[in-house]
Amino acid sequence: MQLSLNGRAALITGGSKGLGLAMAKAFAQAGGNVALVARGAESLAQAEAEIREAAPTAKVAAIAADIRTAQGCEQAYNGAVRALGQVDILVNNAGTSQRGPFLEVTDALWQDDLDLKLFAAVRLCRLALPGMRDRKWGRVINVLNIGAKAPKATSTPTSVSRAAGMALTKALANEFAPHNVLVNAMLVGIIESDQWVRRHAADKRNITWEEWKAEQGKPVPLGRIGKAEEFAAMALLLASDMGGYVTGTAINVDGGSSPVV
Repeated sequence: MQLSLNGRAALITGGSKGLGLAMAKAFAQAGGNVALVARGAESLAQAEAEIREAAPTAKVAAIAADIRTAQGCEQAYNGAVRALGQVDILVNNAGTSQRGPFLEVTDALWQDDLDLKLFAAVRLCRLALPGMRDRKWGRVINVLNIGAKAPKATSTPTSVSRAAGMALTKALANEFAPHNVLVNAMLVGIIESDQWVRRHAADKRNITWEEWKAEQGKPVPLGRIGKAEEFAAMALLLASDMGGYVTGTAINVDGGSSPVV
């Protein structure tokens, strides 16, 4: 079985690093065209170069935009349409992990988290779904976290915004299924990404990256942390025609570490 995107155009937020970049590479290597959205122009340029090297025939667009605002979402979507012609696949991947004791989380932190992880997805879906509906083909993938299903203590606001993203996924899947527009969520466990690189860098024990990964992977049933390429492979399946009977799901990509399915 060979997964192919057959020239489909994908818009990926948070596309310059980590999981977003891994998905962009996988999509481009499978015959897709990709528009990367992030705030940092330098990291976008580097990501664009990496994808062009990995998939020389793919169309690649790098769009600097702050999708925490309505204007930034319009800038991202319109830039993708100008570069690629349309958006067939929307991957809402941008996000951080705002967390802390509930009584210490301010309104400003709540709003920033919701703007980036929930309202950006709402706004981009509102822009992309009409075209997908009219063409009778579309894919939306919302990248969330296993905390959306099983939030831990001191995990607000990130777990709450992720749970809202899961509800958005199911509601849109049911509404747009008659138009062959599939909407799914992927819930991240411990997977190599820019976020985990930063956590390792902040560790004061001066242990190597390999030692740190081994330590973090011990509680995972598979005994290791995941690879970004493994996550990207699942995204590619959902984005392709081979995933054509999967919609309204929230798939754990976590090595079995989530307490719920």
